[in-house]
Amino acid sequence: MIEEVLSNATDRMLKAVDSAKEDFATVRTGRANPAMFQKVLVNYYGTATPLEQLASMQNQEARTLVLTPYDKGALRDIEQAIRDMPNLGANPTNDGTIVRVTLPELTQERRKEYVKLVKNKAEDGRVAVRNVRRKAKDELDALKGELGDDEIARGEKDLEALTKQHVDAIDDALKRKEAELLEL
Repeated sequence: MIEEVLSNATDRMLKAVDSAKEDFATVRTGRANPAMFQKVLVNYYGTATPLEQLASMQNQEARTLVLTPYDKGALRDIEQAIRDMPNLGANPTNDGTIVRVTLPELTQERRKEYVKLVKNKAEDGRVAVRNVRRKAKDELDALKGELGDDEIARGEKDLEALTKQHVDAIDDALKRKEAELLEL
């Protein structure tokens, strides 16, 4: 039973770490990256549709991304969704067949703002991991009548180790992203 609780907690913690890493990828660095557009929703015939379902994305140059829509009728909607995207500062252009997004050079001040944003996303990930820990601890406490105190204590110790491991994974990803953001 303890193994089952720990296994479920591990799965949920991994999802929290993966979610934090995906959030990090949406923050732009000095280079264009298709992951930055992961969470862009395009108003496509009245429905909010993820951009990745409407167009293929390719890096043309370090700061230029080319979007080729599967439906040419969605060009203007894609262009508008990118223009409305906060924290990007890009001005997409459309030549009738593709949308070209050129990202402006990041200033040192803007890089520091992005570092703060990434730190907030990391804290959200840590909180998610801790919430999983709390729920798993409650599940372990519910087993106190069925299992011995030593087994429960061992399970709680293993849970703490899992929590530390996943929080450290988020912190490592944060350090990498910070270094990437501050790199000139």
